[in-house]
Amino acid sequence: MQFTEEHEHFRESMRRLVDEEINPFVDEWEEAGIFPAHELFPKLGEVGAFGLEYDPEFGGGGADHSFTYVMAQELGRIKCAGVPMAIAVQASMATPALARFGSDELKKTYLEPTLRGEMVCSIAVSEPDAGSDVAGIRTRAVRDGDDWVINGRKMWITNGTQADWLCLLARTDDSQPGDYHGMSLIVVPTTTPGFSVGRKIEKMGNHSSDTAEIVLDDVRVPISNTVGEAGRGFQQQMAQFQDERLVGAYIAAVGARKALDRTKDYLQQRIAFGKPLLANQYLQYKLAELYADVDTVEGFLQYAADKYLAGNDVTREATVAKLKTGRLTREVADACVQFHGGMGYAEEMWVARYFRDARLASIGGGADEVMLRVITMMEGMGKK
Repeated sequence: MQFTEEHEHFRESMRRLVDEEINPFVDEWEEAGIFPAHELFPKLGEVGAFGLEYDPEFGGGGADHSFTYVMAQELGRIKCAGVPMAIAVQASMATPALARFGSDELKKTYLEPTLRGEMVCSIAVSEPDAGSDVAGIRTRAVRDGDDWVINGRKMWITNGTQADWLCLLARTDDSQPGDYHGMSLIVVPTTTPGFSVGRKIEKMGNHSSDTAEIVLDDVRVPISNTVGEAGRGFQQQMAQFQDERLVGAYIAAVGARKALDRTKDYLQQRIAFGKPLLANQYLQYKLAELYADVDTVEGFLQYAADKYLAGNDVTREATVAKLKTGRLTREVADACVQFHGGMGYAEEMWVARYFRDARLASIGGGADEVMLRVITMMEGMGKK
């Protein structure tokens, strides 16, 4: 992947925003268990962080995937995982289907202000009894005249307490219950009567990202709020997942390298038995091995990004990226804690937060086991 002067200008804008508008406030937001999305997102909108690859007619940047790659790299420099996740949801997880398949009216009403950062959005797929098993969702949307009437619950909704609208996956045809047919993506404004936040979920990590359980009780929205063709929601969401998994992997890989750099610096400064800890050959070799693994993953991610740029299907690449980056992030986090010793276990050090945050990489957006199942099917091993 070749970066131009335009890429570097965009990188500088993103880096300045991260350094001036995000990192100085991370500790405060982590302590509060939430960040001010409606204050931060317009600043991201000003630098064009949202909708980089979307149609300029509806507020997009008209750029290609290489700019999304640059954005994700800079998000990886944020000193927590919760805020970059929330930004990525708005940029690459809740809006792709609307940008690709939504009507012009929906794009004007919801996409444009979202890309400016004036609205906050969420992706609402998971449920209390259906996470990685998307085909198992139970939330139903029943047609009543020109409206959908929606009932159900959604779980693990990032930006859930602050969102102005959801891109919600619901079952609109019960003829094949428990199957991937008959689902639709629907734009649901959170001001609609019957919509409520059931609770804000307290999590092990990603504290600054507000994660909610959503309750939908006879929520009535127009049929025209359907994204694209009714009944195609599962397929649209599977495509959306590829954006989510790639961007998440881009961010995580940068975070892993940064964690290794900070640990290396700590070991150089920490004196034990009369010399820096980094003089210990075992620590040198272990860090070298992890750096090599990050190099390998980053090489694969660039390959995946290039394939995406060429307009090819990246289902396999996104799946492998999600699996391997998630596992590597966990290994890096564990090594960083261990090499910091007691200080690695102290909440006052960055490494404790990184350890907690990193654990989600193998769960959110599809657990490792689901990624393995996808690869198994692609290799023809899962057929009866």
